[in-house]
Amino acid sequence: MKKSITIGLICVLAVLGLTACKKAASPQAGGATAKDMLGMIPKNVQGVVVIDVHRGMTLPFVENAIKKGKENEKYQEFIKQSGIDPQKDVYFVVIGIARTGKEGENSQAGAGIVNLKYDKAALLAKLKEMAPDAKEEAYEGLTIYTTVQGEEKKPVSGAFLDDSNIVLGSDSEVKAVIDVVKKKAESVLKNPEIAGLIAKSKSAAILWSAFALPPDMMKDMAAKNPMMSSLESLNALLLSFDYSNKSLQVEITGMGGDADKNKQIAEFLTGLKALGGMASAKKPEVGDLMNKIAITSTQDSVSIKADLPEDLLTKLGATAEEQLKEKMAGGAPTEEKKQEKKEEKK
Repeated sequence: MKKSITIGLICVLAVLGLTACKKAASPQAGGATAKDMLGMIPKNVQGVVVIDVHRGMTLPFVENAIKKGKENEKYQEFIKQSGIDPQKDVYFVVIGIARTGKEGENSQAGAGIVNLKYDKAALLAKLKEMAPDAKEEAYEGLTIYTTVQGEEKKPVSGAFLDDSNIVLGSDSEVKAVIDVVKKKAESVLKNPEIAGLIAKSKSAAILWSAFALPPDMMKDMAAKNPMMSSLESLNALLLSFDYSNKSLQVEITGMGGDADKNKQIAEFLTGLKALGGMASAKKPEVGDLMNKIAITSTQDSVSIKADLPEDLLTKLGATAEEQLKEKMAGGAPTEEKKQEKKEEKK
């Protein structure tokens, strides 16, 4: 009897232990939520950006964009080089931005965590092939790899956190993320100010962000541009991009201030919108874009909202592509423009 009771207790404890391990496990690719991912971002950040990559990459207009000509070639080359298909293997990207330096200095550092399915051995081999001089540093049981990137030769660090998460960013912020993962530091979810902003955010959107705006930074911005002096009253910024019913929804909200100052900001933004609408004579799609933008203010916020149909996005994309071609051609009109001018003369 005692033996059966002992065995039973062992089984119960084993089940409880497995349950506890499961709860403590890191966010797994395919099963993680935005909140899970934010649980790895350090407490002291100024703001966060969350991207639901898996959902975003499956949107019709995104799929069409990456399947076109050179874009598809670049996409396939990326898959070949990394062994990762962003549409199938990448789920979330979360970024934490921390303010560095003394008060009055607007320098920032950050780190991004990618939640994905990947082959560590294959990625590590590719890293050593592309950056043979990468430095390695042991930190809290993990290896941090650091190399230089871009024309400015800025150091970029990264580490494989586990089989579903990779962190990239500045050395200090990568270490800060590792401290959180190793339970040696608290996450941003324990930061009352940022957590409060996260609660007010549209966290179900494909891309969203929440930022606290330091008073000295806003004061400096207002001082450099007197026309934007009312911005000094804002203390937070929320942003979201989402997609439904073949339409992209954009919302930007500045929080703080009072009714009068927020009204001033709204009027300033409305003036900028009117200037943008002046281009509609030559580019009707720009006028359509301006008409889709709504600017409002309240007692404690000012908002910019837009609901952009997919066909308008396609037109705007074509216009941007045309302008890029002209810029790359040194301002010379493209073949499409030449043909349009010929038809106009007729």
